[in-house]
Amino acid sequence: MNAPFVLAIPRTRTFEVVTSAARLAEIAPAWTALWQRAGGLVFQHPDWIAAWWRTTPHQERRTLRIGLAWNGDRLDGVIALATFRRSGIRMLEWAAKDHSDYGDALVAPDGDPGVIPRLWQHVFDHGGFDLVYLNRLLPDAGIRALLDPASHQGKALRPNQRSEISYRVVGPWQSGAEWFEALSKKARQNYRRGRKFMEENGALRFRLLGADDPREPVLARVAVLKRLWLARHGRASNLFDEGSPVLAALVSVLAELGLLRIFVLELDNTIVAVSINFEQHGTMMAFVTTYDPEYERASPGMVLMIDYIQWSLDRRLTTVDFLCGGEDFKRRFATQSVKLSSMIGARGLRGHLAALADRVNQVSKSWRVQRQPKAETSDE
Repeated sequence: MNAPFVLAIPRTRTFEVVTSAARLAEIAPAWTALWQRAGGLVFQHPDWIAAWWRTTPHQERRTLRIGLAWNGDRLDGVIALATFRRSGIRMLEWAAKDHSDYGDALVAPDGDPGVIPRLWQHVFDHGGFDLVYLNRLLPDAGIRALLDPASHQGKALRPNQRSEISYRVVGPWQSGAEWFEALSKKARQNYRRGRKFMEENGALRFRLLGADDPREPVLARVAVLKRLWLARHGRASNLFDEGSPVLAALVSVLAELGLLRIFVLELDNTIVAVSINFEQHGTMMAFVTTYDPEYERASPGMVLMIDYIQWSLDRRLTTVDFLCGGEDFKRRFATQSVKLSSMIGARGLRGHLAALADRVNQVSKSWRVQRQPKAETSDE
C-alpha cells in the first residue's frame, strides 16, 4: 500500500516589533510556548517583562521594543528590548534590565539558527533608538550572533569593555554536609560561632517559606532591611522603595511559574535574614538576599547562605548560582566564576557620536587605572 500523500505547506516568516502593553498581553501565550521549548530563564519569560513594565517608574521615558520572529502562527524568536531616554539619548537595552541578571534572546531549538540576526535587522530598521547597550551576557548567550558583521549587513554590534562577574557553587559533593566539611576550617568556625551567638538570644530556625505562608510580611521585611543597607552604602534601588510594587510583582511571577524558593532565618519568629531565590534547570539562583544589621556580629546572611546551599545540595541540585555581582560574600563560597560580557552599537549620527564619546571615556578610564600605583589598585 502506498503511503498517504501529505502536502507540506511552508510557513511564512514574518517579523514584528511590539511597542504596547496590549500587544504584549496578546502574544504572551505564544511567547510562553517558545520559552518552554527553548528552556529559557525566567528573565526571558513574558510575565517577567510584563510585571516589570506594569510597575516600572519613569515609564514616560521608556518605550517597549520587543522583536518577534514568527514562523506562520508559531513564535520562533524573541529579543525583549526597551528604550530609556538618558541625557537626550535613546538607549536600547534589555527590557527589565535592572531586575534581570542574565540577558539573552529566545530562539526555537528546532528553528532557523539565523533567525536572530534577521530579527535584529528588523528591530534596527524599525528605529526609535540611538545607542544600543546589551549587557550581562553569558558565554553561551545566543545574542552573541550579533557580533558577527557578516551575518547582518553592517548592523552588527561590537564588544564593549564593561563586564560583570557571576559566582557559583559547583562541585562533586553528594550532600550538603559533604560540601560543608570541604569548607575551610575558618568558614566552618564562623558559621558555628554565628549560630551560637544568635541562639544565645532566642530560638533560631532556618526554613523554606511554604507555598501557603503569606509572602507579604516577608517581602515588607526584605524591603525594610534592604533600604537600611542601601542607605548605609549610599545606594538606591526602586525595587525596595517604600510602597513600590516591583518586588511583589516579580516574586509573584516566580511563584506562579513554580520557581520561587524563599529561605528565612528566624530568631524567636523575627526574620534576621532572607534569601529570595528561584530554582531552574537544576540550579538554585539567589535573586535577593538581605539581613538585619542589628545582628551583623553573628553574620546572619552568611549563616543563611550556608544553610540554603546545604539544602540545595541535599536535593541533588547541581549548582548554586549567586547571579550577577562580584560581592566578597559570594566570592568566599564560590568554586566557579563566569564573566558576563556586554556589547554596544549605534544608529544615526546622534548614536554614533554617543558611542564615540563612550569609547573615549572608557579608554581614558582604563588609562587612569593603569597609571595608578599598584597599592591603590590592589584587592587587598
